[in-house]
Amino acid sequence: MTAAGDMLAEGKSFVQKTQQLRLLWLAGVVVALAVFGVLSVAVGTRAVGWPDIVAALGGRVESIDQAAIAARIPRTVLALLSGAALALAGALMQGVTRNPLADPGILGVNMGASLAIVVGITWFHIASAQAFIWTAILGAAVAALFVYTIGSLGRGGATPLKLALAGTATSIAFSSLVIAVVLSRNDIAGGVRSWQIGGVGGATFDRIVHVLPFLVAGFAISLLSARKLNSLALGDEMAAGLGERVAWARASAALGAILLCGATTAICGPIGFVGLVVPHLCRLLVGVDHRWLLPFSALTGACLLLSADVLGRLVARPSELDVGIVTAFVGAPFFIWIVRRQQVREL
Repeated sequence: MTAAGDMLAEGKSFVQKTQQLRLLWLAGVVVALAVFGVLSVAVGTRAVGWPDIVAALGGRVESIDQAAIAARIPRTVLALLSGAALALAGALMQGVTRNPLADPGILGVNMGASLAIVVGITWFHIASAQAFIWTAILGAAVAALFVYTIGSLGRGGATPLKLALAGTATSIAFSSLVIAVVLSRNDIAGGVRSWQIGGVGGATFDRIVHVLPFLVAGFAISLLSARKLNSLALGDEMAAGLGERVAWARASAALGAILLCGATTAICGPIGFVGLVVPHLCRLLVGVDHRWLLPFSALTGACLLLSADVLGRLVARPSELDVGIVTAFVGAPFFIWIVRRQQVREL
């Protein structure tokens, strides 16, 4: 009886220490987010003094320096929202597919949204923000369904390796189709190529307002899927035995990821690797419990994209690198490391 009591006490102590460590990491990530947010507003291709920064934050735009700060504020907000959305979508996709390589870019979802937008511009002459967003979400959904269907064919069903291969092939094919469509339209080629790199430059609060309802819906659906994803991590049979409707759990979590990917791609272009890097980092910090992993991924993804945007402004002064290029430099080596370390096992 005493031994059992000691084990119970040790278990409670371990849980308390784990919770304390998670809260400590949470505080650290929030502080880092605040620091990167300040840097995103203060640092850029044009050096601006703190008096002008404070004046612009207070709504005064009476000089070129203050106008530069006023332009950085919506850019900072967009980077924060987009980073959170992409990282959260990556964590959801990895949970739904139990694939450590799942990512909106690797599974072809971002490129599906891109192809849909390019086709919409070229053939259907879409122009409004709402049309862009709905078109991107539809393209993301079709791409996700297509990749999952292809990856499910044959023996063994949708294994991580088959999904990664199907997604990579689909992404390459969709990218080629985008080029083929754009080649015949010189009037839109420059804008589309620039948008395809992925970036948060030129952000305005008007554009953010249009996409915000879709992001809020995606965030809500995603965070409500945490308990379902914990059940799915035990295996389909175990999840069903615990009373979980497996198909519904997967569909609802996938819907959240598609909304986040589609809306973000519509406004920023296809930004890769954020959804791959961040969830793996967050698992090292807070473990595999999706009730912690999902919000941590969102906060850490916002930090990553803000820092990548700041870095892109600094390394190429007086010009700047789009954030999609910076995340690719970070994400590509990380992708190789995951493949070597995980050997494409299931989560």
